[in-house]
Amino acid sequence: MIAYVYAADRKAERPEAHLGIFAGILQVDGYGGYAALARRRQQVQLAFCWVHVRRKFYELAESSPVATEVLRRIALLYAIDDEVRGTSAEQRRATGADQSRVIVDDLHHYLDARNRQVSAKSKLGEAIRYALTRWEGLSRFIDDGRIDLDSNTVERSIRPPALNRKNDLFAGSDEGGDNWAVIATLIECCKLNAVNPHQWLTDTLSRLANGHPANSVADLMPWMALT
Repeated sequence: MIAYVYAADRKAERPEAHLGIFAGILQVDGYGGYAALARRRQQVQLAFCWVHVRRKFYELAESSPVATEVLRRIALLYAIDDEVRGTSAEQRRATGADQSRVIVDDLHHYLDARNRQVSAKSKLGEAIRYALTRWEGLSRFIDDGRIDLDSNTVERSIRPPALNRKNDLFAGSDEGGDNWAVIATLIECCKLNAVNPHQWLTDTLSRLANGHPANSVADLMPWMALT
């Protein structure tokens, strides 16, 4: 499923409150609030996104041989990922671990060396530091086949609401924001489960209006339409 949660701001305590007592691996982008969360709660391990790393070097590739070389090496990781995608977590780890580890370790040495040669204030320096400061989380996929190289699945699910954000400014209040998040959650869950959102909403609202038991609302969720 997909879940959207409204927050009034981007403070670090927002994801912490949302996650509650969650313990495990959290695959995230580079938002600093996640790093702060992991520092405070040892039971949360971060897995960072290689697409966000690649994006910073892609913007520099036309003028920087270093950025071009980094992109070439990241492409090697994705070539391995293409071979194991769709297999079990254990197969992904067993097949890709040795090959990926060599590439990741070599890339770390390469970036560390370039980091000492370029200006810290340059765009290239910023891109290198972005990667190096997140290296543990970027490398976590090597030893855990459950972890993807990137958070593209989440990025794709965020894109429709992000494009529609200006149309939702009428929410006007925290309560309106919460309601918007609920609607976005239901619609995107329908899409994820190949269920027509309009048909599902029509059927579900009709059932609720006709007295569907409140203690059985879970039976109406989009994935139940597939059973």
